Amino acid sequence: MHDHGVIFSIFLIFAGAAVLATLALYARQAMITAYIVVGIVLGPAGLGLVNDPQWIEDVSSIGIMFLLYLLGLNMEPQQLLRMLGEALGVTLASSALFCLVGTLVALGWGAPWHEALLIGGCMMFSSTIIGLKLLPTTTLHHQHTGQMLISVLLLQDLIAIVVLLIVQGYGSGSDPLLGVARQALTLPVLVAIAFALVKVLIEPLIARFDQIHEYLFLLVIGWCLALAQGAAWLGLSHEIGAFIAGVALASCPVSMFIADSLRPLRDFFLVLFFFSLGAGFDFTLLGATLPAAALLAVAMLAIKPYTFRWLFVRAGERARQSLEVGVRLGQVSEFSLLVAVLAQSSGILGATGSYLVQLTTLITFIVSSFLIVRRYPTPIAVRDSLRRD
Repeated sequence: MHDHGVIFSIFLIFAGAAVLATLALYARQAMITAYIVVGIVLGPAGLGLVNDPQWIEDVSSIGIMFLLYLLGLNMEPQQLLRMLGEALGVTLASSALFCLVGTLVALGWGAPWHEALLIGGCMMFSSTIIGLKLLPTTTLHHQHTGQMLISVLLLQDLIAIVVLLIVQGYGSGSDPLLGVARQALTLPVLVAIAFALVKVLIEPLIARFDQIHEYLFLLVIGWCLALAQGAAWLGLSHEIGAFIAGVALASCPVSMFIADSLRPLRDFFLVLFFFSLGAGFDFTLLGATLPAAALLAVAMLAIKPYTFRWLFVRAGERARQSLEVGVRLGQVSEFSLLVAVLAQSSGILGATGSYLVQLTTLITFIVSSFLIVRRYPTPIAVRDSLRRD
């Protein structure tokens, strides 16, 4: 780290993020973009004021764990079953198309077939953070648009978990198929352990001390980190363990309170995660990847809205509402960033391929946010008539 030390580095990160986030809000952009830009400016490729990427990566990984933990907390098993059907068909068909388009663009760019397939896989997902942050609360809770959006996002997130599992398996040893098989066999064991511990230990403790919020806060953080570490001991990733910890708690009566309590902590570490992505940008690769990233971003921004519109209309939804959902899902996801980073660290994806995914995601974040706030109701809409909390 820079000579100023950890405290000064954290000050730089959050002060810089606050300044650029303010500018981003005035420009009607997602604050995620500001965090990445701060990383570019302050990181090794910029001013070099924070130049220990390993420290940032270690701390920011906690943010991803909490992101997946909270995602799991919102995936109550019975609710997931009810959300299948229409959304399942739409999600699978759209994901296959986006993967195909991304793979073809990557192959045309010159990527090896296995890297091209992984790059295409990263294009399957839309941003849960942008989708929810730019959706008014009234829409989220009371309107069918919110139900359509959330259904697709949750199913995409489940697919992303599977992709992460596969990447983890391929990076675990010399035999990729054996690694994937080991992951597939270990996962049910961890799930069974998690649900059993929730029933015999976590739920009784919550029921006994549910009035002491400080204790609940400590308990659910400890539960998340314990299962994340248990997953690592079993050969899975910390992120997978955190996700399973959330799903196991999702049917608990206080799961929504838990999710609300942990959001500020998650956001703190997510700032560091997105900062680390910016800090890891290598400008020497910009010239080699920018044309392909621009083409891939334009393809996703153009194809995604109308693909979702067509699929939802065929499923019986209204055309206008379907197009709005498609536009709100028209970007690449933060999960794509996570897959690319994990694949690079596992040696499956080269630095240029990972940078291609990151740059494509950043471009779609910026353009998609710009389009959404100018056309549809959001908390930061340009026109007063569209600004809704």
